[in-house]
Amino acid sequence: MRKTLIALATLSALASLTACSDAPQSSANTNQAASTSESTPTAAVQTESQRLNAWFEQKYEYELLKSPIMLTYLGRTEHQDSFGDLSMQAYKEGIERTKANLAELKTEFNYDALDENTQIAYDYWVYQSEQEIKADEFAENSYIFDQMTAVHSSFPQILIALHDASTERGIEDYLLRISATGEALDQLIEASKHNASKGVRPPYFAFDAVINESRKIISGAPFDEGDDSAIWADAKSKLANLVEQGIYTQEQADSMLESIKSALLFDFKPGYERLIAWQLEDQPNATEQALGAGELPNGQAYYNERLANQTTTTLNADEVHEIGLKEVARLRGEMESIKTEFGFEGTLAEFFVFLRDTKDDERLYYPNTEEGRQGYIDDATAAINRIKAVLPEYFGILPKADMVVKRVEAFREQDGAAQHYSPSTPDGSRPGVYYAHLSDMTAMPKRELEVIAYHEGLPGHHMQIAISLELENVPSFIKQTYLPAYGEGWALYSEWLAKEMPGTYQDPLSEFGRLGSEIWRAIRLVVDTGLHAKGWSEQQAIDYFKANSAVTSAQAESEVRRYLVLPGQATSYKIGMLKIQELRARAEEQLGDKFDIRMFHDTVLGGGALPLTILERKVDNWIASVKA
Repeated sequence: MRKTLIALATLSALASLTACSDAPQSSANTNQAASTSESTPTAAVQTESQRLNAWFEQKYEYELLKSPIMLTYLGRTEHQDSFGDLSMQAYKEGIERTKANLAELKTEFNYDALDENTQIAYDYWVYQSEQEIKADEFAENSYIFDQMTAVHSSFPQILIALHDASTERGIEDYLLRISATGEALDQLIEASKHNASKGVRPPYFAFDAVINESRKIISGAPFDEGDDSAIWADAKSKLANLVEQGIYTQEQADSMLESIKSALLFDFKPGYERLIAWQLEDQPNATEQALGAGELPNGQAYYNERLANQTTTTLNADEVHEIGLKEVARLRGEMESIKTEFGFEGTLAEFFVFLRDTKDDERLYYPNTEEGRQGYIDDATAAINRIKAVLPEYFGILPKADMVVKRVEAFREQDGAAQHYSPSTPDGSRPGVYYAHLSDMTAMPKRELEVIAYHEGLPGHHMQIAISLELENVPSFIKQTYLPAYGEGWALYSEWLAKEMPGTYQDPLSEFGRLGSEIWRAIRLVVDTGLHAKGWSEQQAIDYFKANSAVTSAQAESEVRRYLVLPGQATSYKIGMLKIQELRARAEEQLGDKFDIRMFHDTVLGGGALPLTILERKVDNWIASVKA
């Protein structure tokens, strides 16, 4: 099972490794599952469930050991001397293993002899496997290099932020991994060339992003006469730490630094130069206007697969588009009320312009200075700390790992780009990180600070992902999997949930920011389907975005370009949120005074990321158990 947290950060462009549709019940339905517990002896249930869970761990560990990148994200140090085999051949071999494992699962285990939780795991394994196989039909539709998956910038990020170089072996692996970067890039370039030969290449703007970021990565010392590059400064810092710890002498550190310099100049840099050369060669072949996925070879079928993948539902493009239109209309009504409360006398469209363009109003924006950037970090941290103080009132399960707010590293920072979260380790030793793009503070309005902090941090992504990684008695393939409809749906639900917590959204602008964030995700339903299924142009999508929100031009352009290279992904947020809200409303109605918000949240979060249909079954089972 390969659509993990790590795959999100690295290889999704190459592999497109999962697809999702309405989750099957496999060989049994819910009624059969209920009758199983009455007809099967307890000892037999435990034996078959234990046997299957051991099989899950064995198969998942085998896949994990084939991905040094995944191991590093999880805080493990095996095989950290490389980035693994990222070739097309290795990918195909992985698909064949998935097919073989699926056949083995169905023939070797008795579904009716499993306990309820293991039946859910069985169904999920079947679900993921079948969707991974389905996604493989469209592997040639993937964009290997673009500004969002940014696999090219993942390599230095892994080396700088995640690679464990705290030991002598660790720094030796660091050297070898730097050398291995060129080979990893070459394997991805080969896949990119293959897809380009099939008429599949990213939109025109993605080429500039990849070229510019790659040039940033190999700018500065030791690559040229400038200040230290990010990777060179990191190498010096790691070696200084080893000297300070007494693991290396200064002479040994100096020798290792020379070896690292040689690897950067003769392996690392040439790899990025080859990537830049390939992008420059292929860029003239891109269309002048960005095209949606529907315009690719076999494009409509590909977009349908992506839409199902990202929503984990069977909703079609027309249905998603209509849901979006209705939600945009509803949220505009709520925004009208907040606009009036704020005291603005013009139309909502004029209020959008006021919020978007009044850059010198301290109520609206931070200064575009280092002090303003630090102010953003400080205020976002304070907002998250307020949530930390009240978490036990809303959750029984709490994450062990802490989380922090950081600015995105300079080599991958983009004006107006979306903020994002990087996960903690399962043992809690490395905190989760909410990364903010702060190069252009005019793209970071104050009204959005709280809602983004709640989405990326607490009670959003960090809450869900850290808990999932730390769970016990849940198969690793579930704990370490990320599904956008579940994960992003939870994060958007968390923005709404935070409103129930004390001390949040205290002024009208912050509440307008919350509504703006939600309408942002409703707009995505309209725009994503518009671009990929209804023939919308890039400019048409940007215009719709700006007509229905106060986002800046830079944000609107960045968002639309995100949707263009990640078909369907943007639809996952609102569809997931609506399902979680629906499940909560159902539980509140059916349980009445027995409803406990902590138990509901623990039910949603306590089994790891699940497709929405399997999550619904899990919540329904919980409701039934409380009633009983």
